[in-house]
Amino acid sequence: MNLVLMGPPGAGKGTQAAFLVKQFGIPHISTGDMFRLAMQQGTELGLKAKGYMEAGQLVPDEVTIGIVRDRLAQPDCQKGFLLDGFPRTVVQAEALQELLEKLNRVIDAVINIEVTIPNLLARMNGRLVCRKCGTTYHAEYGPPKAANICDKCNGEVYQRSDDVGPTVEKRLIVYETQTAPLIDYYQKQGLLKTISGEQEVESVFQDILKSLGM
Repeated sequence: MNLVLMGPPGAGKGTQAAFLVKQFGIPHISTGDMFRLAMQQGTELGLKAKGYMEAGQLVPDEVTIGIVRDRLAQPDCQKGFLLDGFPRTVVQAEALQELLEKLNRVIDAVINIEVTIPNLLARMNGRLVCRKCGTTYHAEYGPPKAANICDKCNGEVYQRSDDVGPTVEKRLIVYETQTAPLIDYYQKQGLLKTISGEQEVESVFQDILKSLGM
């Protein structure tokens, strides 16, 4: 199963990605996670990505496409993949299609999770993440049992700089202007499956499975 997961920042893509990876036994390919790892390691790619991400902007296409190309060529992607955070523009979508054609692969479905802007702002302004294992929490709705300590690995729980104040609003504006056109692009191809993200987590997942004919 080759899937693309879409939705604005804070829509719950990470949670649903974990369910889908377990359901289908495919790797979760998150460009955001790959860039953050590169930033932590201080690589050349990480340094390039850091300025864009902290400003709430998209990393340039040539950098993003290159890292995705390398990742899809790995052996664990042979049975399928879940792309999260890519493509984000029509240009990237066209580049992905060309890449998959060379690999003799096709996208089976594009899952688009919808959440209203007021709910997105509330979610993101309170979002916390474990620096070690990446588990997400919410300061009001789902905090860790012990302040700033991850329930799963005892790592440090913190708030990312791109989840705070004006940067949050800028990220949503970037999404609306640059990523939303993908909805039309994939709708015309008959691949788009739009799911309401304003439900209980399990209900969102069940709706995704139904949209995939399961």
